[in-house]
Amino acid sequence: MKIKTLTNAIALAGLTCFTSHNSFADGQWEGMVLDGSNLQPINGSVVSIKALNRDVLVNRAGRFRLNQLKAGTYHVTVRLADETLHTQSIVIEDQQTLSKNLIITAQEESIEEIVVVGQAAQMQRAIDRQRFSDNMVSAINADAIGQLPDDNAAEALQRVPGLSIERDQGEGRFVRVRGISPDLNAVTVNGTQLPAPEAGRRAVALDVMPSDLISSMTVTKTLTPDMDANAIGGSIEVESLSALDRADAFYTIRSEASYEEHTEKTNPSIAFTAGNAFELPNAQRLGVAAALSYDQRKFGSNNVETGGAWDFDEDPAALEELEQRDYTIERTRIGAALNFDYDISTNDRLYLRTLYSQFTDDEQRQSSKIEFGKLALNDELELEFDGSARQAGDTGLAEVKRELKDREETQEILSTTFGGEHFIQDWTLSYALGYSEAKEDEPGGIAGAVFKQEELDGIGFTNTKKPTMITSNDYFNAAAYELDEVEYTEASTKDTQVSAKFDITRDLYINDYPAIMKFGGKSLSRKKHQEENVYIYDDFGAADDTLIDYQGPTANYNINEFGPTVSSDDINSLLASLDKSAAYQEEDSKLATYDIKESVNAAYVMGRIDIDQLRILTGVRYEDTQTKFDGVRYDGQADQFTPLKKETDFDHLLPSLHVRYELNDNMQLRAAYTQAVVRPTFEQMAPSFSDTEDDGDKEASLGNSDLKSLESSNVDLGFEFFTGNAGLISAFYFRKDIDNFIYETDLAGSPEWADYDEVATFVNGDKATLNGFELAYSQKMAFLPYPLNGLLISANASFIESDALISTYDDGDLVEREISLPNQSDVTGNFIVGYEQGQWMLRIAANYKSEYLLEVNDITTHLYDVYQAAQTQLDFSMSYNILDNMKVSFDIANLTDEPYYTYVNSEAYNSQYEDYGTRYRLGLTISQF
Repeated sequence: MKIKTLTNAIALAGLTCFTSHNSFADGQWEGMVLDGSNLQPINGSVVSIKALNRDVLVNRAGRFRLNQLKAGTYHVTVRLADETLHTQSIVIEDQQTLSKNLIITAQEESIEEIVVVGQAAQMQRAIDRQRFSDNMVSAINADAIGQLPDDNAAEALQRVPGLSIERDQGEGRFVRVRGISPDLNAVTVNGTQLPAPEAGRRAVALDVMPSDLISSMTVTKTLTPDMDANAIGGSIEVESLSALDRADAFYTIRSEASYEEHTEKTNPSIAFTAGNAFELPNAQRLGVAAALSYDQRKFGSNNVETGGAWDFDEDPAALEELEQRDYTIERTRIGAALNFDYDISTNDRLYLRTLYSQFTDDEQRQSSKIEFGKLALNDELELEFDGSARQAGDTGLAEVKRELKDREETQEILSTTFGGEHFIQDWTLSYALGYSEAKEDEPGGIAGAVFKQEELDGIGFTNTKKPTMITSNDYFNAAAYELDEVEYTEASTKDTQVSAKFDITRDLYINDYPAIMKFGGKSLSRKKHQEENVYIYDDFGAADDTLIDYQGPTANYNINEFGPTVSSDDINSLLASLDKSAAYQEEDSKLATYDIKESVNAAYVMGRIDIDQLRILTGVRYEDTQTKFDGVRYDGQADQFTPLKKETDFDHLLPSLHVRYELNDNMQLRAAYTQAVVRPTFEQMAPSFSDTEDDGDKEASLGNSDLKSLESSNVDLGFEFFTGNAGLISAFYFRKDIDNFIYETDLAGSPEWADYDEVATFVNGDKATLNGFELAYSQKMAFLPYPLNGLLISANASFIESDALISTYDDGDLVEREISLPNQSDVTGNFIVGYEQGQWMLRIAANYKSEYLLEVNDITTHLYDVYQAAQTQLDFSMSYNILDNMKVSFDIANLTDEPYYTYVNSEAYNSQYEDYGTRYRLGLTISQF
């Protein structure tokens, strides 16, 4: 039935194309827009034939193509923003392809000012890409990426309207589009979807991708039928560099050194990019481009956190435990790209794009964890330590644990895409074969080496927002801490995807209006494999058992006095002398190991027509998803493992409509209705089931392979006013109705699990909704007198509200409440002031996120919800062109040393406080184009 649906959809599209009315025997025009002074492509310019109401935005290589042109002589113009660069006449003949370039001479316009690599030029290119797209997109180009202290793709995207990022140790990692979780967005490289290296997730951590490998990034906020439907927030398309973007050989060498204020370390970074376009016989061209980058960063952070362990039944609120953490981190990024572009003729092109990125994270965490309590009588009328909450300023007994976590983790991403594009009269055939692989490897690391001191007296804290310890002498005495246990883990995750797709487009006229019909299909096969081995050592024989025998160096901790640390080398030496097999944890290891295979087959048909100032695009996409699960079920009472296998099959029919209407030459309206579908994360549907009983308490933990995919119906409305000189004023409204919203809950007490005390799993909710506005403004102040005419202003803000209904069981009763979508800020914004004049470029940028819900700890009450506090990060950058091809740059990231702060209940009660310090960077770039 589903194969028949796919076949019928493609057959209908093909029949429509073949039988559609075509009034003319038409010609084509193919060419490039070139700067006459150096024959370099002028990408981002627009070629227009007003008599036919035809506009085309040239691509990043300066190329354009116009099909279905009626025979005749036409007046054409080339413009960039509101600047007319060139005018001339062309002659189109029936059934002929005109190969003619448009060469812009300096006598016509000041080309140097328009096409120079600079802030205004890059802003203008991004604006024009947005302006002429069929759907709603935001774009950012490589040169703009390099003009702020953004180390990776994630940090560059935080400047885009409607986007914000999730940080790890102060570095941007995951990208949220319009407040939607990164797991509900898609990331593609050169058209090939990227898998996720992290266990359990679909989200791609974009910090693994160095910015030097990127030519441009486009965020699509309203999907068209020819795009994968797995993006409720948006789809992020990363394009790597191409040699055919330039007319001649080119190279760029970048060398930088950065200084970390917190660790007082200086770190190197170097990148090399080069390419050339070779002219071959018969007017063929071969482009070869390569990039290589290396970045090392040694840094750290200070942390104090409670994990939300407050007791709000007391007045004032009391704290059950807190932890001080000192992080020492070394991150290394290696990136490489090798791309080939082959123009066989003006009508036939092939390409091979490859991208490889390796991210190594060597992290050591020293912690001091304090659990407050008192002595109390147990059931045998004996005094024992009983954990209980403590109010600020009070002192008493506590249990203190000194703990070491030390692991090295390597993530790798490989993406390879082979494709082609062929023009056959009014037809365009394109196809692509893609292979991508992401993996994460932790060959072995200390997950926790714990030394414990019990019933330590005189321990307390002050300050509920940034807790500071009250201690006694024994708190710092390494000999008083005894070795309790060591947990050691080995883990690996591999996520591979193979895809094949084709697209067929026909240009035609319908009642004298230019139109296209397009149809195609795609098949994608994905496999996620996760494996983990857990070892817990708690019998150390005759080995030394106090911290003084395993003491490490002094912690670089500036929040409070930290005390003794644990030596990683000494712990590893200890483990090497012990029986590893005896420490193996079979239950934890087997439940964390599984395979999930996913196959998605899709077909679509769509059409587009231009009726004077109105453009309409509509169509439908069909997707069928089959999933196979292979995991483990554990029966704790029988101490027995059995295979857990399951198969599911879902299909979706997804219509969409996009409308763009030009009010005049500078203003346009947009509207769109789209649907998207995103499958649950691998953690949520993991094939693992643990059923145990301890002291009469029955507990279960399970993934939910029966989860339905999230389905979103989206409405978008927008207004855009293009003011020239990198100028834009825009306003967009969007609404998302999300069915089958997924959240974590406890089903104990429900009819199916009435005898259980805890059942941790994931379930589908009924519906979540999200409403928002995006406002954006940018302008180069060229109308101001010198030297103020070098100023640039860019600002954007998003205002979003959302709600979702979640539920759980409490003493057998169903309890429901509404929450905002997790990780969604109500307000996000950017404000950038730039300046460029002569050899100078300066820019200061502020990025703001309002508070947002981070975690729901107890569904029955909002009192223990965890929020991330509002955050504003300020960055500064400047550069000076020493020579035409040599630039020196200086950046400051996190200028105001903004901390990361999360709280529970209200901002007065700490969940986590962490600071990273400011980073300074000095660089030299040498380029030849």
